[in-house]
Amino acid sequence: MAKIDNAYQYFLATYGKSLGANRYDSHKSSDLKKVYSRIVKTNRDAPLYKINFDGDVKNFAIDLKEQSRAAQNVVSSLSSDDGNIESVFYKKIATSSNEDAVQIRYIGDDDVDGTTSFTVGVKKLAQPQVNTGSYLAAGGHDFEEGSYSFDLDTNSKSYEFQFNVNYGDTNSAVQSKIARLVNTSNVGLTASVIRNRQNQTALQLVSKATGLSENEQSLFRIQSGSAWNELNTLGIAKISSPASNSSFTLNGTEHQSMSNTFTINRDFEITLAGTTPEDEPARIGFKPNTEAIADSVEELLQSYNGFIAVGQKYSGSHSNTQLLNEVSGIQRNRADDLFGIGIRTNEDGTLFLDRDVLTQSVQGPDAKKTFKILNRFRDELSREANKTSVDPLNYVDKITVEYKNPANTFVSPYASSIYSGLLLDLSL
Repeated sequence: MAKIDNAYQYFLATYGKSLGANRYDSHKSSDLKKVYSRIVKTNRDAPLYKINFDGDVKNFAIDLKEQSRAAQNVVSSLSSDDGNIESVFYKKIATSSNEDAVQIRYIGDDDVDGTTSFTVGVKKLAQPQVNTGSYLAAGGHDFEEGSYSFDLDTNSKSYEFQFNVNYGDTNSAVQSKIARLVNTSNVGLTASVIRNRQNQTALQLVSKATGLSENEQSLFRIQSGSAWNELNTLGIAKISSPASNSSFTLNGTEHQSMSNTFTINRDFEITLAGTTPEDEPARIGFKPNTEAIADSVEELLQSYNGFIAVGQKYSGSHSNTQLLNEVSGIQRNRADDLFGIGIRTNEDGTLFLDRDVLTQSVQGPDAKKTFKILNRFRDELSREANKTSVDPLNYVDKITVEYKNPANTFVSPYASSIYSGLLLDLSL
């Protein structure tokens, strides 16, 4: 199982924490049909080949696949029904004068008055409930061998957890075992084993939810099942830090919220991330159109640069420059046009934006030409993202075993299945 372990460990370590919900990761049935059609075409034309998976080939494929996904999401966010990027660029983008404390996202209609503004002052963030257990000698043996259980009660459900203590299990081993049990049970808690300066360990449980309603005393309760002594030794039934609501002001009027993320008038999604000075609340408004356009163009450039970074990272290890040649060709073919609207090239082949030049371009008489150039750049980046997403292993060194008969081709599922196989045991 070494192959599956290596692939999973790299994927989770590199991308696990960043796999948050993104509305562009969900698709309509028509989108899935397009993906299916691209897979069928790729499989019909692909020859039979063998790949040597030694070295960093698996890492390269995973990096390329994730970069393709990120680029597709950026392209989707800058695409409209008519395919014209200009209308997307003029979408309203909210801004906060204090992003460290108040983060803002506009989710309303684009016909809102662009002069709308208000203030948000943050006095206190909403907090989760924390149960910190007793600190025990990490290498001690305070638990007898046997099978035990305890009950977890939330305000909507009850759960029973069962765990075994094996002969020779240390205190930290038992705590880690329970932490893994809680984390894999999807009950709205995260568990970890913490350590103090005396090298003692304790089991800590933290609720994913924050805040309390008026009729709630706690978010979760731990009670003994068949493990009263063991639960008492663990000490996780005690609340070390109760859940609490956020406290903030909206245009000077005080409010509370059970969560640090909430909406205002269904137009603004607010996320409280820190407190603000009492006399200096965060001011919420809209970015000027030219600034919003520049931000969107820089997102496109970051996606392009992500492909360049992946290609450069692995080009020396398996001597395959196909990815670099394809992606850099997007810039080479339109170098003069891109330069004219403020998109410059670094020595390493990545792109950066001269915001002043872009602003002049979108405000000048040739604004339509500027948006046409950006349309083409977005579309070419989209084609590259779609291509690499379907078959990332097309860009690694491989040995061609047999070409398909051009007069009698048929669909084979194996070309794009090899990437999925990275996360399976290849010895099966």
